[in-house]
Amino acid sequence: MRFRFGEAGDVTAPSGERLEVGDERIVDFLSRFARRLLHPTIARQHPELGSLGYFLRPAELARAVARMRHADAFVFPRGNVFHVPPANVDTIFVYSWALSALAGNHNVVRISERSAAAADVVLEALHATLPDADPVIARTQRMVTYGRDDATTAALSAWCDLRVIWGGDAAVDAIRAHPLRPSARDVTFPDRTSWAVLSVPGWRAADPAARRAAALGFANDAYWFDQAACSSPRAVFLVGAHPDGVAEEFLGALGDAVAERGWTVDAAMAVEKRVHAYGLAATGAATGLRHAGNAVTGLTLTGVSAAPRRWIGAGAFPFAAVDSLTDLVPAMTRQDQTVSHFGFTPDELHEFAAALGGRGVDRIVPFGSALTFSAIWDGYDLPREFTRLTTVQA
Repeated sequence: MRFRFGEAGDVTAPSGERLEVGDERIVDFLSRFARRLLHPTIARQHPELGSLGYFLRPAELARAVARMRHADAFVFPRGNVFHVPPANVDTIFVYSWALSALAGNHNVVRISERSAAAADVVLEALHATLPDADPVIARTQRMVTYGRDDATTAALSAWCDLRVIWGGDAAVDAIRAHPLRPSARDVTFPDRTSWAVLSVPGWRAADPAARRAAALGFANDAYWFDQAACSSPRAVFLVGAHPDGVAEEFLGALGDAVAERGWTVDAAMAVEKRVHAYGLAATGAATGLRHAGNAVTGLTLTGVSAAPRRWIGAGAFPFAAVDSLTDLVPAMTRQDQTVSHFGFTPDELHEFAAALGGRGVDRIVPFGSALTFSAIWDGYDLPREFTRLTTVQA
């Protein structure tokens, strides 16, 4: 057990101690937990935990509960929820668990054995918050770590009313091998790819301060989690006529931003990134490479179709040029999650979203917001996914 509650084997609360949607005891616990994450010592050491603490502020919790309400039905917790988060983004489990707990569910979260230091800080903060919490928290919420144990996964799958699976196609398929009860269902977060779009006229019209802010935001999107997060950009599309020189200017600003933020790429990963980059050149997908130390690598692609969907290393940014955002639409698929942007008008972004027509892309956000978790994620309205409705007709 990483966050141990109750007696061994007791994974649900007595029926007389069920939680409600927006239960004040959960709100109080999450608010206290958020204050710990927002402490300057933690926020400076792990900026992603500062973002998590901001997401769990009382005002944000109130907004999430409001999304769960329904004008024409009674809203109740879904029931028992089993979460299987990824190892490469070691705070995502808290967002998923917190929204489910806020909906009044009993939760078991499997935390990867490969989770990093930030997950340990989260667990320490949870333990420190628990003594002042209502005892019902200790009887309804668990976070566990175990190895490849099919029997345990099967038992938790049979126990739950909702299973939340993060981590890619292979992880989804492996967990789905364990059946659910007929009334239960899965919410899955399989392999996703994300992109960045940079307006050529928007970049050229931007003043130095705006360019610097764009580069800093893009660096945060890319370098947290070593560019391996599902919403981190895998390639940059230059949009507009005559893009010559824009990629070079942007990479220069990005290099300055990376140095300012103190992001680094270790030597082993830099070598792997170069191997993958030269592989793209060898196959004819890339026609040019630019290495600015270990941290920033730029590639010139032969076209949009050459953009790699697989991760090729931290700080690797292939570029391709198109005349308009709508020229990207044919290349977008259901695998595509986030498009981060700079320099476009609202009308251009709305036209792009309308042209996509649901064929792909779930989020269109400014540079610097790609990793900002939202209650609507991967096309799911999570506060509502974690609840069930009862209608009454007299």
